Amino acid sequence: MLHDQRVVIIGGSSGIGLETAKQAIKLGSDVIIASRSEQKLEKAKEALGFKTTTYQLDTTNESQVRSFFDKVGPYDHLVVSAAETSGGPFLQTETAQVRKLFENKFWGQYYAAKYGAAQISPNGSITLFSGVVAYKAMMGSSALGAVNAAVSNLGQTLALELAPIRVNIVSPGIIDTPSRSKMSAEARNQFYEALAGKLPVKRVGKAEDVAQSVLYLLQNQFVTGTVLHVEGGHLLI
Repeated sequence: MLHDQRVVIIGGSSGIGLETAKQAIKLGSDVIIASRSEQKLEKAKEALGFKTTTYQLDTTNESQVRSFFDKVGPYDHLVVSAAETSGGPFLQTETAQVRKLFENKFWGQYYAAKYGAAQISPNGSITLFSGVVAYKAMMGSSALGAVNAAVSNLGQTLALELAPIRVNIVSPGIIDTPSRSKMSAEARNQFYEALAGKLPVKRVGKAEDVAQSVLYLLQNQFVTGTVLHVEGGHLLI
């Protein structure tokens, strides 16, 4: 289904985006990845090989996003996994930090869908990224939960407005990716072990788990407006 198709992955230089790029290439896709970090893009290019084109892109810059899609031209699928996340107690969190979170995770995906839609083939798709805290309230995640809920609603509404282009949303749970690299290894491992003991699947997620879900949404032409939860049963506990 993805052979010789062009797949654009914003956030494709690391974590879930990079793993999605690897799996798409294995299925015969030509992959375009975009990321803020030139260094990460260079490493990703080495890992992914010749069927990859890279672009440096700041998704919070609306004009940059518009120019990016002008350069890319026609393509088949858009995946937007790029986003910074943050949290903290509601009353103690600076408003500027919350605004930055919205700029990154909501407005970045909004711009990508807005300017990327015109170039997508009618049989193509857009996959946005929400997250478990949109559906399960957690202490310290008021802002992130609000952003994720906004992304989910945006995606479902776009499934109607942009039809026949399919628009879906992936909502991951706790996934072991470089996004938690700021934590010490000890603290990160303790966090993962404590959560794994509570989850029905008895482990935290891997980038591969989420990438498989993205590839399903890209290939199944009868799925649109769906929020696909990939969280190991987190919503049940």
